[in-house]
Amino acid sequence: MQMKRTSAAVAAVLALTTAAACSSSKKSGGSGGSKAAALPAGCSAYQAYAGHKGSTVTMFGSILSPESDSLNKSWAEFSKCTGITIKYTGSNTFESDLPVKVNGGNAPNLAIIPQPGLLKQMVATGSVKKPPKQTVANESAWTSVWKGYGSVNGTFYAAPMSANMKTMVWYSPTFFKQHNYTVPTTWADLMSLSAKMATDMKASGGKPWCGGIGSGTASGWPATDWLEETVLGSFGGQVYDDWVAHKVKFSDPQIQQAMKTMQNWMLNPNWVNGGHGDVKTIATTTFQNAGVPILKNKCGMLQQASFYEAQWPKGTKSGPDGDVMAFYLPPVSPSVKTPVEGGGEFVTAFSNSPAVQAVQNYLSTAAWAESRIKVAHGWVSANQKVDKSLYTDPIDQLSAKYLTDANSTFRFDASDLMPAAVGSGAEWKQMVAWFGQGKSASAVASAIDAAWPQ
Repeated sequence: MQMKRTSAAVAAVLALTTAAACSSSKKSGGSGGSKAAALPAGCSAYQAYAGHKGSTVTMFGSILSPESDSLNKSWAEFSKCTGITIKYTGSNTFESDLPVKVNGGNAPNLAIIPQPGLLKQMVATGSVKKPPKQTVANESAWTSVWKGYGSVNGTFYAAPMSANMKTMVWYSPTFFKQHNYTVPTTWADLMSLSAKMATDMKASGGKPWCGGIGSGTASGWPATDWLEETVLGSFGGQVYDDWVAHKVKFSDPQIQQAMKTMQNWMLNPNWVNGGHGDVKTIATTTFQNAGVPILKNKCGMLQQASFYEAQWPKGTKSGPDGDVMAFYLPPVSPSVKTPVEGGGEFVTAFSNSPAVQAVQNYLSTAAWAESRIKVAHGWVSANQKVDKSLYTDPIDQLSAKYLTDANSTFRFDASDLMPAAVGSGAEWKQMVAWFGQGKSASAVASAIDAAWPQ
């Protein structure tokens, strides 16, 4: 996969949800079914997927409850109408489990892969099936760059499913109002606010920041986001691209400077880990539970992606007047114009049975994406034909604002683009060692560089 992105390509990514949309329910875009097969009353929209009643399609991913609850709801009507059961299983050890399943001959029918680097690794096994013709024909639903993220060596394998914004900070609007805190718009303001919070919250035992990077065998990934946002916000897109391609190494001055910035921020003992403990507890706190102290006024802020909205306890309201809200994480350097880091997920097939292809086709449509938007918060589709008016959630609207900003410096999650042995291997492991064991930044960098495939 070509890692470097031109300015034109970046602009294309930023347009991922900008296309004007008409009702996609009239354009299901499906195939792989029998139009002669009768469907229950009210199911005409799914006629293109008919003919596979009684089939079960297995799907494997890293999405866990409660987020997976909306995933299952999103295809409930499809399953009821077509008779195809989609059996989804989520695991917090997905990245290590999937290769074991594939190499052991026990691959799922479909996998939701969030790392292009892991997709490339799976394609190399020869087990990934190319998508059916209708899924390929739906390519107009995505920008060429997003289709590129689902391709390996120029061959399209996995349709984009979701897009998310990572350059985001969660906070309590009520807590901010009570202390007369204003949302910072520069890095200097953010650091000043952090210092003030540290003083104000000391008596209550709170801290300005909380965090957690525990995630089973994927532990460490939130810290890679913190580093990526610091690199992109400090040096811009070119250095970021060169870093992804290993032209700039982790041990090089730019990345070491970014790691120092990160140390002064998320490894600062005076600033973290509110409501959980000291710096080392970040390594053992799960990312799902990381932000809970915000609701108890023990933590001022949490840096996490838009999809974190699904992790708040049931009943938590998001919005400017809600229990929690988020703001854009400002760049370290004012010279970098609106840096935005994002991620996504890609539907990958290990079976080309007709029922599996019917599910693939459906998941590549705007109709499916809109069905999930209606039942999920903190979720944005990579499908540019989605009706944007359906985004009524404040966090989704915030994400769409920055993901569609033509003037921003957008980049995909670096660790997801790097080779799997590095991005979802050595880097995750070394982030845990950095936070949990106090390993030096230089030693962490050297270990990650050493893992890079020769």
